[in-house]
Amino acid sequence: MLPLKNIFSKRILNEAALTRRGDFRLNVVLMFMLLSLASSCKKDMPMEDPGSAIIELNIPKGFPYPLIPADNQPTQNRIDLGKKLFFDPILSRDNTISCSSCHHTDKKFTDGLQFSTGIDNNQTTRNSMTILNTAYQPYLFWDGGVPSLEQQVLAPIESHLEMDFDVNQVVNRLINHAEYPQLFQNAYQQGPSVYTLTRAIACYERTLFTGKSRYDEYVYENNTSALSQSEINGMNLFMGERGECFHCHGEYNFTDYNFKNNGLYLNYADSGRARITLRQVDVGKFKVPSLRNVEFTAPYMHDGSLATLEEVIDHYSNGGEAHPNKSGLIQPINLTNQEKQDLLNFLKALSDQ
Repeated sequence: MLPLKNIFSKRILNEAALTRRGDFRLNVVLMFMLLSLASSCKKDMPMEDPGSAIIELNIPKGFPYPLIPADNQPTQNRIDLGKKLFFDPILSRDNTISCSSCHHTDKKFTDGLQFSTGIDNNQTTRNSMTILNTAYQPYLFWDGGVPSLEQQVLAPIESHLEMDFDVNQVVNRLINHAEYPQLFQNAYQQGPSVYTLTRAIACYERTLFTGKSRYDEYVYENNTSALSQSEINGMNLFMGERGECFHCHGEYNFTDYNFKNNGLYLNYADSGRARITLRQVDVGKFKVPSLRNVEFTAPYMHDGSLATLEEVIDHYSNGGEAHPNKSGLIQPINLTNQEKQDLLNFLKALSDQ
């Protein structure tokens, strides 16, 4: 028989071992429960949508980064939604006209017409401007009547000559659409509204850049062989005091964003900037357009009255009509035929490749 002391010692050791095994099992069970709980929580947590992350726009070389409203920073979800809306005729009263009806991608976001065509074949009163590089525009339309891209969206929707619709009814259509409510939720964390509609389209339009011409290659890539001698001669004429084109069509976007009367008429059927300011001195003044891709954006002027670039060059060479509000920069310069050809060749070198 074992001594009593040894019996008690063995029992204590056995109990200790059992306790350790029990603690180990308990720890394993607790660890398994914690891992299961963590896994369950992870499944219940919504995955972060990469399309909601703010992204940086791809800006052409030599261009500044555009100013963008704080409440409409670009994300992929917003851009995708805006693009879908831009090409969707759901915005018009009879579902026939979209933004792209007047801004064709194959015409550098113009439509090639003297006057754009709206709902019921209505004709607008002005030529469709390109919306490429519109991110830099401080105001929109030929008369500068709208101060932001977001507000600009409303004008064609409500215009009787264009989409002829109530923007609130557009929103109702979008709310009852099979896809749009979720797309708006993904983009702006709220459903369709006037606020989110205007911002989505503006967000897409701010991604439309142009700046990959042979001129850009010559200036920003330092490729001296990018332009021919005739094009260089035309550039020097354009940028010099003989042609004086650069005063209005300068810098990276070939516009000063100002309003000028270029002597197109003695009497203007469309008063231009004066429709906004109600000032007599603004009669016949229109926003200076960008000349990028000008080769592909005919016809020209606010009313599409000049069909070709040759006609435009002739107009400025002759000095235009003697309207009292005409810019003092517009004077007869009597370009030679060779100068006209060089200038034409340079303007074509502003087209994206």
